[in-house]
Amino acid sequence: MASPDITEMLEKSKELDRLRKEQEEVLLEINKMHKKLQNTPEAVEKPGDNSLSKLKMLYTQAKELSESEMRYLSLHCFLAWRMVKGISNQLLGQLDAMIPAGGAGQQRRRIGNEQKKKRMKGDPDIPRLSPSMRNQQEFFASLKGEQVAARVAQEDGEKDEWVIVKVTHYDKESKEFEVLDEEPGDDEEGGGQRKYKLPWSHIIPFPKMSDLATAPEFPPGKQVLAVYPGTTALYKATVVQARKRKSDDYTLEFDDDEEDGSLPQRMVPCNQVVALPDGHRQ
Repeated sequence: MASPDITEMLEKSKELDRLRKEQEEVLLEINKMHKKLQNTPEAVEKPGDNSLSKLKMLYTQAKELSESEMRYLSLHCFLAWRMVKGISNQLLGQLDAMIPAGGAGQQRRRIGNEQKKKRMKGDPDIPRLSPSMRNQQEFFASLKGEQVAARVAQEDGEKDEWVIVKVTHYDKESKEFEVLDEEPGDDEEGGGQRKYKLPWSHIIPFPKMSDLATAPEFPPGKQVLAVYPGTTALYKATVVQARKRKSDDYTLEFDDDEEDGSLPQRMVPCNQVVALPDGHRQ
C-alpha cells in the first residue's frame, strides 16, 4: 500500500539517519576537545586560544541536532500511527464483509468468554503504553498552544469542513484534543469563538516556519489540503508549482475556485499546506 504517509516516513527515516550520523561526528569532536583540555589545561590561558569557544559551539550544535532528532522522531511516530490506523480500519471493514452474521456473533461470544476466564485467573488488566505510543502522546501534548488544521464537520455530514484552530488541551485518557476556533462564528451560531473536542484523526499539525526542513515536499500535480488565502478554511487544491525556496510558497489551484472559465493560480505559504486526508469529501 503505497500511501503518502509511507513515502513521508521513508524520507523522515533517511533524515533521522543523517542527523544521528552528524551527532556522532559532533560527539567525537567534543571528546577530542575534552582530552586536549585534560592533557594541556594551561592552553586555554594562552592568548588567541579558542578551545573553550569551539567547545561551546560544539555543545550548541549537539543540542540543536538532538532537538531536530526529537522533532523528526515525534513526527515519524505520528505518521506511523495514522498509517496503521487507516490500514486497520480497511482490514476490519473487509473482514466484516467476509464473516457471516451468525458466525460472527458466535465467535464474539466465544472470544469474550475466553477473555473473562483469563481475567479471573490472572492479575487485573493494567494498561501499558509502548515507547512509540508514549512518543505519540508526548507529541500530541506538545501541540498545546499551536495552530493546527482540524476537521470540525460531523461524521455523517456531506462534506468535510477543515479550519484552522488553536489547541488548548490534549487529554491523554480520552485521547481527544480540545481546540478553539478563534474566528468568530456567524450570527446564527452565536457570533462567538467555537470550541470543539476532537479525536487525533481529525487533527493535522502544520509545518513549523522555524523548522521548514521537516516540512513535506509536494510535487506538481499532487493534491493537497491548503489554507485558502485570506481565510482560515482549508480546501482541496492541486500543486501547480513546487515550493520555492526563496519564498517557501506553493503555487496552487483550488478546486471549485473557477473564475472566467479557468482556475486562478494562488500562492500559499508551505506551512499552510498539508497532505490531503484519505477519503476527503468536498
